[in-house]
Amino acid sequence: MKQSQPTILVTDAGRGSALSIIRSLGRRGWRVIAADADPNSLGFRSRFVHGTFVYPKPESAPQALVGALLEAVRKWDVDLLIPVTDAIILPLSEARATFAGVCILALPEASALEVVTNKLKTVTLAQELDVPTPRTSLVHTVQEAVEKGAALGWPLVLKPQVSRLYREHSIEAFEVSYAQNLDQLAKQMARFENLCPVLLQEYYPGDGHGVELLMHEGRPLAAFQHKRLREVPLNGGASALRESVALDPFLYDCSVRLLQALKWTGLAMVEFKVGKDGPRLMEINGRVWGSLPLAVRSGMDFPARLVEMYLAGPAAPAEPVAQTYQVGTRARNLELDILWIAAVLQGRKRYSFLSIPKRQQAVKAIAELFHPAYKFDILSWEDPKPGLAEISKISRKLYGKMKNGTE
Repeated sequence: MKQSQPTILVTDAGRGSALSIIRSLGRRGWRVIAADADPNSLGFRSRFVHGTFVYPKPESAPQALVGALLEAVRKWDVDLLIPVTDAIILPLSEARATFAGVCILALPEASALEVVTNKLKTVTLAQELDVPTPRTSLVHTVQEAVEKGAALGWPLVLKPQVSRLYREHSIEAFEVSYAQNLDQLAKQMARFENLCPVLLQEYYPGDGHGVELLMHEGRPLAAFQHKRLREVPLNGGASALRESVALDPFLYDCSVRLLQALKWTGLAMVEFKVGKDGPRLMEINGRVWGSLPLAVRSGMDFPARLVEMYLAGPAAPAEPVAQTYQVGTRARNLELDILWIAAVLQGRKRYSFLSIPKRQQAVKAIAELFHPAYKFDILSWEDPKPGLAEISKISRKLYGKMKNGTE
């Protein structure tokens, strides 16, 4: 018999973003199935979970993953499946027809997903819409990179055209790298030659801002903005500490126009660097972003709105979307913040063109780790078991690193 409350399956349950979804939906009394490739997933410990499910690792067995998810949604009578990471989204998107009539997938259209997962297509779209981007050149070989690199100026950012390359039996990940001269450029580009084309971009310093949106067929339903305060690695990466800020009208307009052009449905984050010459588009993140817990803790309940949109239909808000969240809220990814502190205390410069924070800032960060005004992605009095397991996990990692360092 069909459950009176909706059943939602959430993948990658060990991530703070997925756990934020689990908690948000569970508070409403909805039936949540937590799924992960890790049998010790932190999300499995949440009191809001109705059932748990372990699937094959998507990086090495994407087709087996899809089959396991299909079996799970049938077993649990799932109404909506929310994939959290690209490693799940890519194979699931390819197999979306398999789920037709079985359950709804929280996925954008394949054509829209193709643009946001391809950095060249993202930059091209932005340029067509007059959204500011860093100066960019596409290269395929070391020779091309050397010929075009100097014209962009130093340092350079090497962005693989796709972050993940989905093949039938595997998913290969590529990472962004940097070059400060021709020798470094040739060495870094050699890693990508014959594997993946690369976007060479000028390095644009500035503060990282993310504009997060819930869209329905290109129409904005809800919006949120955050500023990155600390990142890991220090040269740019996942946010360790962030703060909710007021919606910037220009960044919001750029973000909406990009997603309108794609007729986007679902969640997305449009990421910018804001420097002395204004903003530049970094990427469109077409999945659940890592700092989602900050939005929820600030009063913007994207997970509940997402489920209501898919299962009950989109709301009809006034235009433009009103800002309905608290500004000034801060939330941290505890593990990443500890890594940030360690990196600053070590004082190692990975790249000479970067300025690194002073050690006094790391000492201050240690003192603020459990400041009552700062929130956590996972630690929660309301749902303590995942946070306690996270502390234990971090402690084991730190102990292992210290032990290896002394042997």
